[in-house]
Amino acid sequence: MTAFAAATLYIGLFCLLMLALKMNVGRVRTSEKVGFGDGANEALQRAIRVQGNAVEDVPVVLLGLLGLAALSSPTLLIHVLGATFLLGRVLHAIGLGGSSGSSFGRMVGTLLSAIVMLVTAGACIWYALT
Repeated sequence: MTAFAAATLYIGLFCLLMLALKMNVGRVRTSEKVGFGDGANEALQRAIRVQGNAVEDVPVVLLGLLGLAALSSPTLLIHVLGATFLLGRVLHAIGLGGSSGSSFGRMVGTLLSAIVMLVTAGACIWYALT
């Protein structure tokens, strides 16, 4: 598998994750009978926030993975970053989706996501300058 194929794999997987998060907002919105906004409904607020957190982080990391592929970084690096980020986002979604308070999934998911974003940024800078 090439570096571009690996980056594209994670783009596809994250498209599926984003679709699942979007569908979850619709499911909660329908079950809670809230047509617009969040209706001050905690379950809907959590579902919207889970999707919003992903919208904030996913595009940046995917652009980083594409940049790394364009700079011929090792395919293994893209897989490690992509798989770890996917795990982090899924854990975060499960953790925050189940409780508005602190949870294992939310804490570990946030930590993994931040570490991957930092390593991706560093790797992009490294490969661009070397």
